Amino acid sequence: MTLAEFQRSLTARTAPRDVAPALAALWWAKKGDWDKAHKIVMDADGRDAAWVHAYLHRVEGDAGNAAYWYRQASRPVASGTLDREWDAIAAALLRDDD
Repeated sequence: MTLAEFQRSLTARTAPRDVAPALAALWWAKKGDWDKAHKIVMDADGRDAAWVHAYLHRVEGDAGNAAYWYRQASRPVASGTLDREWDAIAAALLRDDD
């Protein structure tokens, strides 16, 4: 799936079926369902889930918690816009999903 296809899937009512948990959480986050996205990453392991988890706490405004999850993901703390970070995470995870 390309980034453009993933973005177009946001018009659907549910996340695409064949995506990894981190991507599903990112999808729900973009749809505005922070709680659902957070539950998905809380139940998932790995750096990808930790990266999305960091993003979610950044959305929430909890910089300290976000910093912890960026460390778990081995990623630098993001400083750009949330939309730009969402796009960067989605693009990276979709490349890894190939």
